[in-house]
Amino acid sequence: MVPEILKASWLNREPQFSAFTNGLLLDFWQTREERQFIGVDDVSIHYVSFCAPHHDKTLVILPGRSESYVKYPEVAYDFYHLGYDILIIDHRGQGRSGRMLDDRQKGHVELFDHYVDDFAKLVELELAPRQSHRCYALAHSMGGAILSRYLLCHQNPVFRAAALCAPMFGINLPMPRWLANFLVNQAEPNTQKRNAYALSTGRWRPLPYLINLLTHSYARYQRYLRYYADYPELRLGGPTYHWMRESMLMGDKLIENADKIQTPLMILQASEDKIVSNRELLAFCELNQKAGTGKEEQKPLVIQGAHHEILFEKDVLRAQALNAICEFFDQN
Repeated sequence: MVPEILKASWLNREPQFSAFTNGLLLDFWQTREERQFIGVDDVSIHYVSFCAPHHDKTLVILPGRSESYVKYPEVAYDFYHLGYDILIIDHRGQGRSGRMLDDRQKGHVELFDHYVDDFAKLVELELAPRQSHRCYALAHSMGGAILSRYLLCHQNPVFRAAALCAPMFGINLPMPRWLANFLVNQAEPNTQKRNAYALSTGRWRPLPYLINLLTHSYARYQRYLRYYADYPELRLGGPTYHWMRESMLMGDKLIENADKIQTPLMILQASEDKIVSNRELLAFCELNQKAGTGKEEQKPLVIQGAHHEILFEKDVLRAQALNAICEFFDQN
């Protein structure tokens, strides 16, 4: 597909979304290869790939909390047709990957770094053999925290550049941070409490479009609900107290060390984000800018009017983000 035609289609996909998803996108999805490996503590980690022999670039995608690669065909389709091989990981405890608790709907991880170790293994398995490829990474929300931690711990030139969409350096909490710290620390010594759903969360339930905080795209939101209807085993509810504790501590650590990441980063901020904290996102950007990597681009790039899921927003906002990411990768 000619890149100019593809990019033009980003601006008017929603009016024909059903035809697109049941036609071109479905055909593309059938070409996937689903694979798995054993991650930390013998948890099975699943991932999907879309490859073509004539491609000379690879893009690794890290979804957010609760997401699966099953949700990402449209993003994969767009970058694949721009000449990238695509790899998308399902993080431990969600998607098709293994769970650690009896209640499969609890969002849980024993150590946040286990996400990072799993990702490092994927990179070793899939990117080491592609030395002739230019490799890039694209991460959303929790995936942005995982990728940032990986880049901090692995100062190597595997990725030429990385784009972080609404990265989770802080969570938009329904209470002051000191109170959240108190609650998670109080739950920590007791296994039953630490592995319980965090306050005000529980099992997955579908929210009507009008009160969703993820996207302004009705078509993409309906598809999101549909994939949970079609694949109930992928549903994930709220996080555990222990997951909250691990994630908050990791966010603090990433902000403190943002200037040590040497890989060129593009950071996209959703102006209407109610899921991650934009205050912490800005604190990360401010320090990361001091690393002086690559071009002097302004960080973050604010997608004005966007909810949290920038890659699943309405056409005009999504196209703005995708064009900026493509340009950034091309520069590196």
